[in-house]
Amino acid sequence: MNIHEYQGKILFKQAGVKVQDGVHCKTIDDALNAYDSLDSKVVAVKSQIHAGGRGKGSLYDQETDNLVMEGGVKIAFSRDEVEQYARNIIGRKLVTKQTGSSGKIVNNLYVEAGCSIAHEYYLALLVDREAKTILIMASTEGGMDIEEVAEKTPEAIHKIWTHPVDGLNEKDALEMADKLGLDGHSKQDLVSMLESLSRMFIEKDCSMIEINPLVKSDSGDMIALDAKVSFDDNASFRHPWMEEMRDYSEEEEVEIRAHDHGLSYVKLDGNIGCLVNGAGLAMASMDVIKLYGGEPANFLDIGGGATKESITTAFGIILEDENVEGILVNIFGGIIQCDMVARSVIEASNELGLQVPLVVRFSGTNHVEGKEVLDHCDLDVHTSSTLAEAAEKIVNLTRGEE
Repeated sequence: MNIHEYQGKILFKQAGVKVQDGVHCKTIDDALNAYDSLDSKVVAVKSQIHAGGRGKGSLYDQETDNLVMEGGVKIAFSRDEVEQYARNIIGRKLVTKQTGSSGKIVNNLYVEAGCSIAHEYYLALLVDREAKTILIMASTEGGMDIEEVAEKTPEAIHKIWTHPVDGLNEKDALEMADKLGLDGHSKQDLVSMLESLSRMFIEKDCSMIEINPLVKSDSGDMIALDAKVSFDDNASFRHPWMEEMRDYSEEEEVEIRAHDHGLSYVKLDGNIGCLVNGAGLAMASMDVIKLYGGEPANFLDIGGGATKESITTAFGIILEDENVEGILVNIFGGIIQCDMVARSVIEASNELGLQVPLVVRFSGTNHVEGKEVLDHCDLDVHTSSTLAEAAEKIVNLTRGEE
């Protein structure tokens, strides 16, 4: 689950992380009132969408698709400029590298007090699955795409790790400050910030915190000038407040519907629909499809407790995508039984009037029985014993090859 920058900064404040004063706005009048209340001659007028690269994005009129303004983050030096920028941002379609050409409609704005900047840094906290702990990554090259920094100047990226139970080692935090060239007040500020963010990461069940840029002000304060925060959906039962922060206008309707049925679904640009149980197996299935020259149309994890109803919903969601020319079902039976999935696939296919090639690969609990159910049904379905064989088959079928 993602949240907006202004929401992330509310959490930062609660955690003790320094941020500039700012006001969440929904209208032009809100933006003007925010400017009046902030008592700052210079303010940042920031579009709020769940995507990065806002500052380098382009804003388009929804109806005409004409370019309105370059840049979804603007520095305003007067009340008139705040009005101008707010008018050009609110209700417009913002296209960035991360949104793709379809863009996102800007329904929220954040007006933030200006800040005197001595230097910009990059800071992020991530789950390091290989190390089974939390990675803290920072760079002196703030304000840039971290992928570009990693490619061109990898030595500028510094890493330390903090254990979710033991907490952050102060020695490691001080070492990170040294690597960033900080001293005095700024050094202690960063150490305090890392300690606060580490606690917040654990307490709020975050999956990522990214600040780009983190800035050192002229007075030496370390200030989070951005806030990109996401949470682990699996922990939402522990945090009722998460639902209040969720902005459904930022999510695809089909993804919301999938979530309501216990499915994890993300639409992609390919032509081969995927129905898989388990996130890791779903990723592997997509990789093998690409290995054989195909392109997955979606990520879809039905989970370990799938039912006939959820499988039917999953099929329906896949087939709503007009680009889908074939479907790969890849199930590893555990709690879920392959023969139940087989019968559900048949019923769902008949109910929805399946017209595209279907390849199914079973392994695990009742996989032999599941294969027999499919092999003896009237449905035009191909069964395979291995993922490689199944992926190659569905790719060939979508190309018109047997």
